[in-house]
Amino acid sequence: MTRLSFRNFRSPAALCCFLLTAVLGLTLDLGSKKVAFERLAPWGVEHRPSGAVVVRIPETEAVPIKRFIPGWVNFQAMVNQGAVFGIGQGKRALFLAVSVAAILFIVYLFLTSDRQPFYQFVLGLLLAGVLGNLYDRLLLGYVRDMIYIFPGRIVMGREVFPWIFNVADSLLCVGVAMIFLYSLRGQPKKAPETGDDRGPEGAAPAAP
Repeated sequence: MTRLSFRNFRSPAALCCFLLTAVLGLTLDLGSKKVAFERLAPWGVEHRPSGAVVVRIPETEAVPIKRFIPGWVNFQAMVNQGAVFGIGQGKRALFLAVSVAAILFIVYLFLTSDRQPFYQFVLGLLLAGVLGNLYDRLLLGYVRDMIYIFPGRIVMGREVFPWIFNVADSLLCVGVAMIFLYSLRGQPKKAPETGDDRGPEGAAPAAP
């Protein structure tokens, strides 16, 4: 069983892989949300009596859409009161609790990650994703989404990917996939510990 240790918090290399990745990912997520909603949701959001929150669009205006790669990637502002892919709409308290638990678990994994820079980098991606959406839920009550891939692509009468997501969702999905692939490699083998009964040159003592 891996022991809990605070050694990684005293390691510049480990902190760089973990915290710097998390800070950069969080900055990218919050920055992209700010820019997207300034340009694609200029009328703000509307809180309806039912408790739902939607992007406000006057009846005389069209939905603002930025075609980044036509047919492949569009940017369109949308608010989400659920989790990834809109699961669990309106369960804000539950997602806040899950987010806090996820942060604690990610920090625990970092503390027990020893010298695994790639693993620590992936944990930083996960932390950035959790913090990005947690920020929205705490301060706004909903999550800001804007990335729409394969817009309008229909296969067998159904849209290929009808969801709109954000950078934090992307970091979470990529991080989980990378953790899974990394786990397939197995745990790295540790070097054998040197016993106290060996001589100064590392040779075993002679038999009496």
